[in-house]
Amino acid sequence: MAKRSTVLAVSVVGLVAVVAAVGIGVGVAGASHPAKQTVTVRLWDEQVQKAYDTSFAAFEKQNPEIDVKTSLVPWADYFTKLRTDIAAGTADDVFWVNAGNFEDYAAAGDLVDVTKTLGSSAASQWQPSVVKQYTRDGSLWGVPQLADPGIGVFYNADLLQKAGLTPESLRDLQWSPHPAKDTLLPVLQKLTLDSSGRNAADPGFDPSHVVQYGYNAANDLNAIYINYLGSNGAALQKGDRFVFDSPEGVEAFQYVVDLIAKYHVAPSAADTNTNGDFSRDQFTQGRLALFQTGSYNLANVEQGAGFDWGVAPLPAGPAGAISVTNGVIAAGNAHSQHGDAVKKVLQWLGSASGSAAIGEGGSASPAVVPAQQQFLDYWKGKGVDVSPLYDVLDNGTVQGPQGANWAKAQDAFGPVFESMFLGRVPVAEALKEAQAKANAAITG
Repeated sequence: MAKRSTVLAVSVVGLVAVVAAVGIGVGVAGASHPAKQTVTVRLWDEQVQKAYDTSFAAFEKQNPEIDVKTSLVPWADYFTKLRTDIAAGTADDVFWVNAGNFEDYAAAGDLVDVTKTLGSSAASQWQPSVVKQYTRDGSLWGVPQLADPGIGVFYNADLLQKAGLTPESLRDLQWSPHPAKDTLLPVLQKLTLDSSGRNAADPGFDPSHVVQYGYNAANDLNAIYINYLGSNGAALQKGDRFVFDSPEGVEAFQYVVDLIAKYHVAPSAADTNTNGDFSRDQFTQGRLALFQTGSYNLANVEQGAGFDWGVAPLPAGPAGAISVTNGVIAAGNAHSQHGDAVKKVLQWLGSASGSAAIGEGGSASPAVVPAQQQFLDYWKGKGVDVSPLYDVLDNGTVQGPQGANWAKAQDAFGPVFESMFLGRVPVAEALKEAQAKANAAITG
């Protein structure tokens, strides 16, 4: 477990390039000083931005002719803004892309072909699963930056103790559509309290005045529902085709929706549908006992939580504890006016030196393999055992989002899912409609 501590970030120090003068005739009066180039890098993670600023300060010392500036766009708006900016020709020189969106940009000629630009040998020190995830038509379309392991459950040890529970009691939790086999829900009920101090298992519990929730069930693809699908023997997609509308898929989604609307052990979808950080903020503020998420939130929790916390395994479903695993790439903008400088930035981001700050600061699990041990060492030093995030992968994984037109498919099924999580559309009906719309969109 860990107590709150401050993550220190080294701010970027402005560097003045000293360029050797090339004299014309004698003297230096006619010396030529090439102008600096500014390369902008867009991402959505505030903690990694701090690591990047540290990393790029070192890069600029070695490349004084290049300034690198990071640009943070919140996750909720990231891909909408990116799509608009690429279309308008105003996108950053380098930008993060996830697996659900990169194929559209690669097919449109918007991304630098990393295999051609950096050479096929560059990938030798990058996480193979991320390289595979972002390789299409024999080319890699970005430099791997983050290699998320699996999903786990962050817990507030103080709230566990008050409910008469321990971290050990979270190790073998199971969810099931059959109540007699479900050990997760009773724990979540104990951890959910109303303003009178009654928990959600109490007949007098008042769901309209909840002051502490047990869990973050929500319309969250990566942290929540894709893992429930996998743990029930279902999937979001098979290849590019959406397949979540199956008997097992209906059971998985019904379970998650019931945690919100029927049992009231998770915040309302009215809050979580509109704010992707709502559950994380509730957890760090001490109003959410269990926060199911991935390594990408370790630094956020470590910085924001003022209580003892730790990481427990993902609850198992009928098919076991099956997690998604994902990576993130830094893609070069093929339309950048600073092609040579972008190449140098991409080379730096793909190096052990370039990714060292990500691992050393614990902000995320680097996709550059030599930097990964630094990440593990950081969290060990903080007293946080992150092994459950890695151990879950031994059970197998569920396929993450993929396919050209993924963004269009998500736009198609997203509103249906929002209504389903709000309880406005029955689960079976919603999944049938959502799947039809998603497959129509992804096939173009």
